Amino acid sequence: MTLPIQRDSALSRKAALAHARQSRRPSRLGQRAGAAAKPDYLVAEDAGFPGLLKLTWQQATAAPDLPSAVNTLLTLAGHVPADIQLRALPAAQECALKVLFGRSWRTPGRGTGPAEGAEAAFVGEIGLNTSGRVVMRVPSKGPLSGEEDLAGGVLRVPWSDRDLSDYRAELARATARLRDSVADCREWLAAAGLAARQDMLENLKEAARRTAPFVLYSGDRQYTNFRDRNTLTGKTLWPGHPDCALSSLAAVPLELWSDSDVLMVACLTLLVRSAGFARIEEANGTQLTTDHVAYLLERTRLAYNGVPGGQQVPPAASTRLADLSDLAEAVARRRREITARVQLYREIHGPLMHKVERVAGPPGHDARQLEAELCARMRDRLPVAGDTLGELSASIEARPGWLAEPHGEFGTGLESLVYETVRATTAAFDADFAMSRGMRSLSALTMALREQEWPKIASWDIPHFFCCVVPAPEARRYFGDSSAHLADTAWSISARMQYNSWHFLVGNLPKVPEVAARDYFVPPTIPDIAYYSDQHHHGHVAAQVRFTIRSPQAVEVLGRTFGGFVDLRLLRCEGLPFDEQDLLAAQRTSAFIAKATSLAAALVADGADIEITKFDSQWHWEKIAK
Repeated sequence: MTLPIQRDSALSRKAALAHARQSRRPSRLGQRAGAAAKPDYLVAEDAGFPGLLKLTWQQATAAPDLPSAVNTLLTLAGHVPADIQLRALPAAQECALKVLFGRSWRTPGRGTGPAEGAEAAFVGEIGLNTSGRVVMRVPSKGPLSGEEDLAGGVLRVPWSDRDLSDYRAELARATARLRDSVADCREWLAAAGLAARQDMLENLKEAARRTAPFVLYSGDRQYTNFRDRNTLTGKTLWPGHPDCALSSLAAVPLELWSDSDVLMVACLTLLVRSAGFARIEEANGTQLTTDHVAYLLERTRLAYNGVPGGQQVPPAASTRLADLSDLAEAVARRRREITARVQLYREIHGPLMHKVERVAGPPGHDARQLEAELCARMRDRLPVAGDTLGELSASIEARPGWLAEPHGEFGTGLESLVYETVRATTAAFDADFAMSRGMRSLSALTMALREQEWPKIASWDIPHFFCCVVPAPEARRYFGDSSAHLADTAWSISARMQYNSWHFLVGNLPKVPEVAARDYFVPPTIPDIAYYSDQHHHGHVAAQVRFTIRSPQAVEVLGRTFGGFVDLRLLRCEGLPFDEQDLLAAQRTSAFIAKATSLAAALVADGADIEITKFDSQWHWEKIAK
């Protein structure tokens, strides 16, 4: 059972501690945590990203020719768009790939590769490093094995005299372009003044702390808040840490900043100005150059201008920082203008954690059909009426009282609504898992908000949140055809989603010291579709989280809007990825849950007591394994 929250416990302190030491894994309920001699479910050592790198290298070495091998490396064996890798290359390697193979993010296409049979004037190399980035040996560099952490070996690449001549000319142009760009960035940062530069650094440090993992490049230098290779403030480096590239610049004169640091600060500042911290992830895995920022902003400008009505954004006059800064601010204004009229979302390419913002089209036949099936399923099990999710929401709004009353096997109608909606979603979307998360006690939250007890809310821990996970029974085939393993996996997902709710909650509160000091991410506001997410996150690898939809929603509690308070997530372990029509239907479904939660919060404000007591490990065991 779930222990009561924010209430006097009938358990003695000793009994409570004994309960806390028990395993929460459904198949081990009642047993002492950490007592198993070995893990119940072993994951292969190369599961996830290491396995993908191994597969990519095997396919590259087996390719019939060098151009095919290069395409395999650029796409990580078809798991990411080549465009991301092409924009990850430092200038010299970018020039080499263009000259030798005709591959460039500036001029998409596929070349034929070095001429076969021609005498080689220089023999270079191409390989893949353990970050998943394509690397090349160019004439000015030594063997890759001496300076790169390679995921495999190297492929030899012959250069002809003509290749060397073309490369020299291409590199001269690229070097001049980069030199002018660095000078422009220095001039722009200098004109901003010391105080503004300090504000930029502080804002970017906060962005690195509050943003999901990212890996960025400037030349050969890597900037990341991800795991043990952190070079920016994040989960490993605390704010002000001397190893943080941003913190180390605070007291250093601009004249002593490296070219890489100058580009990093200027480019990240423009990205943040265009859409907030989340825009950084759209540069994930690529070089921080003004050319790349200009490309990203122009792509976004065109997408936003494709929305009818409002003030169109003109293109930047040039790729100089002052003009790009104006474009970034204009794009941000246009974004705020169109969000009420269209659905923005992000595509996530899991292997490189790269995100691309998209503007969704209108719901089509597939989205409407999904919604109709969902409504039919929920009408059979909930006291709601209507043929669309909007009509179902309206029927609840007309008679919300049942949300605070027992319904079926659940203590409240809200609890029943969450379960039945998730259950219907699993079936309608042909998902292996569906889930929705939230806060267990709207009563406790309402009381704390009335008293403005911000430190108290910030102190609440994981048990104050819930996540209802409903797998398809057939999903056990991915877990040894074991219902117990399926229940354990569902609970591990639930526990992680509770952590996500904990992580987002305080991002909606006033930044009193206790809130500012608390670990949290900026609450999510737009949905996303992810491809091949079973790569880096250890939980995703174990649960085989391959294709997903995430649809976060805001909820209003006592007049305060809480972004990312609830969400709906769909997961497929294999098969076809979700598409835009799936996402549009999922977004309307999560909005239905959010509306019901806001109505329940209004009931609490008027004196009702609503608490979610189900969806703990015992519940997941009984629903899935028994």
